[in-house]
Amino acid sequence: MTSRLEAYRVQAYNTAKLSENKMHDDTVAKRFGFNGGLVPGVDVMAYMMHLPVKKWGRAFLDRGLIEARFVKPVYDGETANVTGEESDGVLSIEVESRGQLCATGTASLPASAPSFSISDFAEAAPVPERRPVNEASYELGKWLGTVPRAWGGEAASEYLTDVRERDPIYAREGLGHPGLLQRVMNKVLVDNAILGPWIHAGSRMQLLNAARSGDELTARARVAGNYEKKGHRFVELDALVVANGKTPLAHCQHIAIYQPREQAAA
Repeated sequence: MTSRLEAYRVQAYNTAKLSENKMHDDTVAKRFGFNGGLVPGVDVMAYMMHLPVKKWGRAFLDRGLIEARFVKPVYDGETANVTGEESDGVLSIEVESRGQLCATGTASLPASAPSFSISDFAEAAPVPERRPVNEASYELGKWLGTVPRAWGGEAASEYLTDVRERDPIYAREGLGHPGLLQRVMNKVLVDNAILGPWIHAGSRMQLLNAARSGDELTARARVAGNYEKKGHRFVELDALVVANGKTPLAHCQHIAIYQPREQAAA
């Protein structure tokens, strides 16, 4: 049986206008054929997470599975329409903006969270000195770490405002939004190389425990892919996001274009 969820509408916000990644800058993004700076994919994925959390509540934050693929950009100030349709326990999610399909994905609620041993994911420090990105930065099989980060108190509230999250569960139960785990996955790339403009292409995230507001988050990531496709250079990461050095929060597979093909603006 198929059922459609109530649509969720967000006025998209580009949280990364001033970031090191100039793909979020209007002028630079236009060089790559876009209309302006891109709203970060991790934030579009956060918009998508609203539907499964609304449907399954705390259970989804403890053990939910979500996948997302980014098809077209979402732009600052534009309305993002997030729709979901459930069939046989799988929620199909789409994000549309400006009349275009921008992201697709699925979410589900496994009966239990799969077991991952933290010892299977090597703890690595980020590079002591970042250098301009090249193929060796993300050498196949290499283990990469991140600088520890925490979002608690005002930072946690600010994040919820930035991603336009209206579900009260996070403030009420003192929980960290799972979109923060995606930000940590981006930091795997940023903390280990100086990147030019780059694009988050898609992710799969199996939640293992609900994050608490203020947790110190790190990632233990292995480079699972590094290849060229249609003139772009891609990197794929397989990682465990960990809280306070001991609690696995999510198993993440993260795909990014770390050297996009540049094209003349229209």
